[in-house]
Amino acid sequence: MLDVPPLIDRRAFMKLMSAALALSGAACSRKPLEPIVPYARAPEMQHGEAALFFATALTRGGYAHGVLVESHQGRPTKIEGNPFHPASLGSTGPLEQGRVLELWDPDRSRAVLMHETVSSLQTLQAELGARLAVLKKMQGAGLHVLTGAMSSPTFQRQWQGVRAMYPDARLHHYEPVSRDSVHAGAREAFGRALEPIFHFDRARIVVALDADFLGSLPGHVRYARDFASQRRPESVPAARMSRLYAAECMPTITGAAADERRATRAGDIEALARQIESALSFRSRSSDRWIAAAVSDLSVHRGESLVVVGEGQPPAVHAIAHRINQQLGNVGRTVDFIVPPIGDPSDGDSFADLVRAMQAGQIDTLLILDSNPVYDAPIDLGFGAALSRVKLSLHAGLYVDETARAVRWHVPLAHELEQWSDARAFDGTVTIQQPLIAPLYGGHDRHEVLSLLTPGAELRGYSGVRETWQAEFGVDAFESRWQESLRSGVVAGTAAAFESLSSLEARPATRGAVARSPESNELELHFAPDPTVWDGRYANVAWLQELPKPLTQLTWDNAAFMSLRMAQSLKVTNEDVVEIAVGDRTVEAPVWIVPGHADRAVTLHLGGGRRSCGEVGERRGVDAYALRTLAAPCFLSGMRIQSVGKRFPLATVQPHHRMEGREPVRTVSVRELARNPHAAKRDSDARHPSLYPDYQYNGHAWGMSIDLNACIGCGACTIACQAENNIPTVGKEEVRRGREMHWIRVDRYEAGALDAPRTAFQPVPCMQCERAPCEVVCPVEASVHDAEGINVQVYNRCVGTRFCSNNCPYKVRRFNFLSYVRDEPSLNAQRNPEVTVRMRGVMEKCNYCLQRIVRARIASERENRPIQDGEVLTACQAACPTQAIVFGDLNDPKSAVREAKNSPRDYVLLGELNTRPRTSYLAKVTNPHDESTES
Repeated sequence: MLDVPPLIDRRAFMKLMSAALALSGAACSRKPLEPIVPYARAPEMQHGEAALFFATALTRGGYAHGVLVESHQGRPTKIEGNPFHPASLGSTGPLEQGRVLELWDPDRSRAVLMHETVSSLQTLQAELGARLAVLKKMQGAGLHVLTGAMSSPTFQRQWQGVRAMYPDARLHHYEPVSRDSVHAGAREAFGRALEPIFHFDRARIVVALDADFLGSLPGHVRYARDFASQRRPESVPAARMSRLYAAECMPTITGAAADERRATRAGDIEALARQIESALSFRSRSSDRWIAAAVSDLSVHRGESLVVVGEGQPPAVHAIAHRINQQLGNVGRTVDFIVPPIGDPSDGDSFADLVRAMQAGQIDTLLILDSNPVYDAPIDLGFGAALSRVKLSLHAGLYVDETARAVRWHVPLAHELEQWSDARAFDGTVTIQQPLIAPLYGGHDRHEVLSLLTPGAELRGYSGVRETWQAEFGVDAFESRWQESLRSGVVAGTAAAFESLSSLEARPATRGAVARSPESNELELHFAPDPTVWDGRYANVAWLQELPKPLTQLTWDNAAFMSLRMAQSLKVTNEDVVEIAVGDRTVEAPVWIVPGHADRAVTLHLGGGRRSCGEVGERRGVDAYALRTLAAPCFLSGMRIQSVGKRFPLATVQPHHRMEGREPVRTVSVRELARNPHAAKRDSDARHPSLYPDYQYNGHAWGMSIDLNACIGCGACTIACQAENNIPTVGKEEVRRGREMHWIRVDRYEAGALDAPRTAFQPVPCMQCERAPCEVVCPVEASVHDAEGINVQVYNRCVGTRFCSNNCPYKVRRFNFLSYVRDEPSLNAQRNPEVTVRMRGVMEKCNYCLQRIVRARIASERENRPIQDGEVLTACQAACPTQAIVFGDLNDPKSAVREAKNSPRDYVLLGELNTRPRTSYLAKVTNPHDESTES
């Protein structure tokens, strides 16, 4: 035997391994310098426990969503909803779930730049200080600040300090998806700007006019929970189940949930609203069936009804809705009003005023804070050209984006999970934002950046936020209330008071422009925020780019969405490229036909066509902002469109709409269910005999139930599962090959006519079959059952034959074809250490979040007690806004999952195959209007 010396000695080997571990793990980050407070009083750390939860908030459009962030030894890895926060109630949407990946994004800005050349903050301060000294002598004239919508009390207090030093300085706010029309509509109706707060849990009849309240309005996660609470046959009598009417151009998840939906161009909504108001006021009967049904239900359910209008509609439509709600006695019952929590009401300078001043050369110094107007400002304003006339321009943002490349100075901004601040929710409730980690890439918090304008009076986030709330709490009670606010994620008593009913007398309708006739033949171009990348700010978040859009199932691109009839008139089909022209401006976009889209209209989602945002998001989709104007930010008429004879490939995870002769989603009307509680049952539901003997699960027997009547198809479950289980993204080309890796998909089906379909969603994870077809074909027993009924996948055994996937009738297994995991130290630190990162060549699938079950088992054994019902929440279950997913122990007769499976609506997918899934569904229940039946 040869005596071969080792290639490396043990000491050197340990040094190299330690260095590798440090580079790939927590050594690339550190905890914040200031003290932060965990969500609950953390017990002494036990062996195997490395996670703590911290309460904070994430904002979009200025509105706060309360979250709990899971941190493993100083590394934020997962976001959950905060059950104490009014906008969350413990749930999240997909965008909140994706923000943890945005935190670790290696493409984020890392250095102070001067004309895109690396510089330093000290050099910036020197140049800025000299200019500010001159501006101070001029009372601040020529000093302007532009931000996105801002609800931070500390920022507002800090701005007052800036104004004290520079009285003539001006603050401007700009959001691509703005609430300005909402506030202006209240001003038209009530004489002052107000924010409506809706109570969907009190409404039996809801009429949504171009309002996606389940997917995009501030507070939509809370609204989804409240709306779903009135749709559960087990808890709401059939006669009191709510009914939803929806009129919209582009199908949304709100329209999909509607019992009575109509496809209506956005520009026709005003005429529709006026007809409803007229029919209610004069007790006339409309010849339009949808209007007649809505008016009939609204009239019968006074004080229990609600008319909601989306922010994309002009102020006149909001005013009409307020008058209708006032007339029906809904104000103070199903809708209340508060002072808007966004912006500084004392400062009335508009974004258009800013651009005009820039064009006139009246602006000396401009600070653009966390906004990207070079990309998303209305094209007719010419913001980019006007910016070149500003003497000193400074931008602070997460990325070196389009605006960062157009200014003189750029400063990297800290992520919301890296900074101290505060923010208000849709109802005014304040959350103190605390950092989970020190800035990864040298970012500066928003308060520190604003302090650049006040040399000698610098304010950092931690000290500034404490000063704000010390004045609010009082010196004596400050420390205890501060600690409690950080621990709970809510500052108690800060929700805005509802305005008194006596002061909310709607003004009578005034004469104005006549609404466009619904019969107008003009072509309409409709703009809407993208369901996954919103207005473009999340374009570099790979999870959100690859998340299928709920109604189209597209990933990685946007498109020109239109109805089948319009596509036929243009002689185009899916993936054909068309040219869309407005005036002298044009864009080219691929076509995607959407069942239920309004005729003679095209929808473009915002957020595509990014020119500078990072490796993931650049050059994805079509830039809708190239056609968007100040006067028509949400829809416009007079669009021209024609085919250009080209094709552009799009990636979709579900190219078909129909259920292909089967019935994976079962639907029953509330009246049918009242007549026959078992109306959702089928002959195939009977359990068939098997050649295999039954196994007795004497301990736990885990199972899941998904209520299709509550599921709104938002996709929060998919992203939550991805974050929890270290699931990689694969990219557009791999999606086109059918290789997406999501462990839970949300299928979308349409029934009925293509111009007026009924839409249903169905989340499909691994069914955890007791007679699993995958297990009997695996040659190495990588797919096996454990003693608690979970079909587990043993990665170390798997050799990648894919026999199990071929034999799975549900197609819920994912094969790791390539090395999809992006090997970046920062991204490695984001991953959940409790879940294995899989190598290529193995099969992956849902396992009911086995790591969470194990965590609960360890805790129960340590405390010598059984696992309690509800103690184990799967990632998908925890995120779901409507609580559509229930998980637990089937052997516990009092468990929520056992109760769900005892429902007459319970059924299993493809039950005729006798696979005996542990995951089952509750049939969808609709409540259409029926004039022959009293509501």
